[in-house]
Amino acid sequence: MTTTVPALEAVSADSGFRRTTIERRPVGPQDVAIEIHFAGICHSDIHVARDEWSGTHYPVTPGHEIVGRVSAVGEAVTGFAPGDTVGVGCFVDSCGRCEHCTDGQEQFCTEGVTATYNTPQADGAATKGGYSGAIVVDERFVLRVPEALDPARAAPLLCAGITTYAPFKRWGAGPGRRVAVLGMGGLGHVAVKIAAAMGAEVTVLSQSLSKQEDGLAFGATDYWATKDPETFERNKGRFDLILNTVSADLPIEQYLSLLRVNGVLCSVGLPTEPYSVRPGALIGPQRVLTGSMVGGLPEHQEMLDFCAEHGVESEIELIGADDVDAAYDRVVASDVRYRFVIDVARTLA
Repeated sequence: MTTTVPALEAVSADSGFRRTTIERRPVGPQDVAIEIHFAGICHSDIHVARDEWSGTHYPVTPGHEIVGRVSAVGEAVTGFAPGDTVGVGCFVDSCGRCEHCTDGQEQFCTEGVTATYNTPQADGAATKGGYSGAIVVDERFVLRVPEALDPARAAPLLCAGITTYAPFKRWGAGPGRRVAVLGMGGLGHVAVKIAAAMGAEVTVLSQSLSKQEDGLAFGATDYWATKDPETFERNKGRFDLILNTVSADLPIEQYLSLLRVNGVLCSVGLPTEPYSVRPGALIGPQRVLTGSMVGGLPEHQEMLDFCAEHGVESEIELIGADDVDAAYDRVVASDVRYRFVIDVARTLA
């Protein structure tokens, strides 16, 4: 039997959110039913809700940074029990058979991974996300949230955490490595904390010095304003790895010049315009310009366990369900330190 739960939905690009109810499927043998307590707001939610990437299936209920409590499990579920604190990230299904799925890289599923919201399913209805009272998810896509993490502050780790942890692990952030984090917003502030916890020497590159005190408190040892031309002169050839967390259109060769020989500039932001790079900026110093997606499910759990061990959590502003439209406007205006989280259990039920 399907379950009806409270939710927020947008019915058009400019409608804002309204309260509604949506249906969740019955709990199948391998399913976990989750009572949602907290849902983080990712900038991707804004792009989708406002159809800025096109292809939004209205009405849409966003949210892929979900933390809550298990309320029921299917008969074949072995890893979770009612009462467990769990999370759900960007994906809720994949084929489970292809080379990527069997290798724990579900995000690259050759048949197409099913996103937590806005993905059409077999019956034609699109998935609906965490701005809702409950969700039912296949056990494979449920993550255990360690007790050491505050549930509200853990929610953004399901996107911002894995988005930054995965490239740091891939490109070897750690002791003896000089890492720069470009941008210190919702992604960047988590990146600083994770890179510092990994043992890297961390520098923040931000438009201004307005968040310098925060950056140093989060674990950075240096902080530079990219509006100052001296930043590029004094840091030329300094870094082993730069993680670009911003979606602004950048003069990317300027940032490549900050890399050492064999250095890596990895982008996780999505600018609107193509990068302009002369091959010589890469070939001469053997630099790498690359990108990174979120990790697979094993890496998600590894990230959560790492964050619990090292005390890494998101800095958040907790808001109510009726504050989401205003929060979206503040995110667009870069007026949040550093991530909004909806108190679903207290304000949406």
